[in-house]
Amino acid sequence: MKGMATYDLMESIRNTNEWLGASARAMASYPVWGLVPHPMFKVMSAWGRITERSFARMVIKPDWGIRTIVGEDGRDHIVEVDTLVTRAFGDLIHFRVQGRAPMARRVLLVAPMSGHYSTLLRSTVLSLLPDCEVYVTDWKNARDIPVSEGKFDVEDYTLYLVDFIRFLGPDINIVSVCQPVPLTLAATAYLADEDPAAQPRTLTLIGGPIDPDAAPTEVTDFGRRVTMGQLEHMVIQRVGFKYGGAGRLVYPGLMQLASFISMNLDRHSTAFSEQILRAAKGEASERDAHNRFYDEYLSVMDMTAEFYLSTVERIFKNREIARNEFTVAGKRVDFGKITQVAVKIVEGEKDDISAPGQCLAALDLLTSLPASKKAQHLEPDAGHYGIFAGKSWRNNIRPLVLDFIDANPAQRKVPVRAV
Repeated sequence: MKGMATYDLMESIRNTNEWLGASARAMASYPVWGLVPHPMFKVMSAWGRITERSFARMVIKPDWGIRTIVGEDGRDHIVEVDTLVTRAFGDLIHFRVQGRAPMARRVLLVAPMSGHYSTLLRSTVLSLLPDCEVYVTDWKNARDIPVSEGKFDVEDYTLYLVDFIRFLGPDINIVSVCQPVPLTLAATAYLADEDPAAQPRTLTLIGGPIDPDAAPTEVTDFGRRVTMGQLEHMVIQRVGFKYGGAGRLVYPGLMQLASFISMNLDRHSTAFSEQILRAAKGEASERDAHNRFYDEYLSVMDMTAEFYLSTVERIFKNREIARNEFTVAGKRVDFGKITQVAVKIVEGEKDDISAPGQCLAALDLLTSLPASKKAQHLEPDAGHYGIFAGKSWRNNIRPLVLDFIDANPAQRKVPVRAV
């Protein structure tokens, strides 16, 4: 009950701050204050608007917001999001472009489950849509999933990926970003042993912790300093009464957000103070750069406790992936079984989340894969976000990934099964 009360206390604090922002905005916006030539009221109104919006965003799932793309024919084509596979903890979705023939390149984007929604990859999806059929793993917020649906840990995540890959067929090209990189590699190795015909065509791994010890960062140092018991005591809570997952043990999104912000507190404080001044001067807009970034950044989701704790213990502390000792459903996953899938590693030179070397360690695990099917790229001056969604991705990495896919053609064509 203590954990549930703490969870509801965090939600109450968030709700109170949202109310305070709304109250300040309403109070300072009364027309009568126009008779008082003092900037305090404009600043107060701006603070209220930004505070209300910021705290409201924390419990709202962002929309993909991808309405149309321009086709080769020069016309706008409507984009619809179809759910192909529905599961308790995540769905497989397809961005279907109306009025366009199916594209030869088929890409599955494996989105992180690390505090933010899959919409974090919105710009990645948008950049790939003109040239590819794009599928995405759309993970659900644990706070909304009833306890009756059971657990969800790293093994369950891996098996979800296995099922999604099987559904899409062996001509699929996988692009995995950040947290799911080691589990995507594990899912591929699982298929290589259990169902070789279902293996994906190519595998692009972007900035993920295959071997966290290969290049320590603040994230890996924290995992080393804290014991599993301390971690569970500090961050695991029960979902409160307000949501469908009431009673489920989770790592709350609000707590994750607090840790995200604390890592770069000065930068975030400056960003918000400058935005308040811009709003007070009438220079801010609904979809300016600040709002576009923070509408996504502040929208957080809870992770199941077993997924978060098993990730820390098995991926970071015990290094089961790095030591090729990862097991799924009691069966060891052997990366040496991967012999056909072309694998490309992408890292950012200035990545402070998954530093260069952590993802590259995957190539050493692929002992049976020919050198001709291995590739790597280190993007100069790129941080973590830039290698999958920023300028570095759009200008340099995306073309390299598409060339890599084209350089490893499918052996045979397998249509997507009907839903």
